Amino acid sequence: MSIDNQTSPEQDWLSTALGMYLQSKEQELFDEAVANIFGFNAVQIGLLDIDLLRNSRIPYAYRADVNAGLLRCDSTRLPFLSNSIDLLVMPHGLDFSKYAHETLREAERVLVPEGYVIITGFNPFSSWGLKRFLLKRKGYPWRANFLTLLRIKDWLALLGLELVTTRMACYSPPFTSPKWLQKFRFMDKIAGKWCPMMGGVYFLVAQKRVVNMRLIKPKWKKSKLKAQLATAPRQTSQKQSQNSIHPDEIVKNDGE
Repeated sequence: MSIDNQTSPEQDWLSTALGMYLQSKEQELFDEAVANIFGFNAVQIGLLDIDLLRNSRIPYAYRADVNAGLLRCDSTRLPFLSNSIDLLVMPHGLDFSKYAHETLREAERVLVPEGYVIITGFNPFSSWGLKRFLLKRKGYPWRANFLTLLRIKDWLALLGLELVTTRMACYSPPFTSPKWLQKFRFMDKIAGKWCPMMGGVYFLVAQKRVVNMRLIKPKWKKSKLKAQLATAPRQTSQKQSQNSIHPDEIVKNDGE
């Protein structure tokens, strides 16, 4: 949360009926997704009024934003080493980035191989996108980029991020009146079934893939020795012991 006395436009909007509607829908999606991702380090960038990592099993979680959070940074310059983050959640991170492609490129840089990034954004081909057009991109959150899902998928492919899951949410028209918003909540079930791509918000999970990388897994199954094949210990002749090579010398020679 911000330490400033004055609330930000983001906080003011999130406290409205429409803002709380969006929070509830996105919280459900994140809670389900992060529970099945494992690792050591997780980072949430933006929308810090919602704890989107509360259901994560990753032990070390950080929160970052431009003007709030434990870490204050720009999304195009994250203060993390390359290949160091297992899970990166970016709620509307591309929507409010001046350089959205660079933000996504930076996300790819900090992710470990096989790490995950979760992104939400406003869908321009929805009633939410129509309201943005009518309001001429004035006010929060209507000044956001509203990038198309097709463009995001193209960027992910170029950066070597494989799309794992795509979902939509917030099918109710973006009414400011709590009464009208509640009346149209039924559309989350109806429109979600018959017009799944018309949701006001898209939710996607992508995984960082590394070409020619092969994970080495331990061999848990050991060969069973038959009793009749077991041999008795024997003494090694002095000549053989002199000609044998100690394991330490193998490591040393390999190191040289």
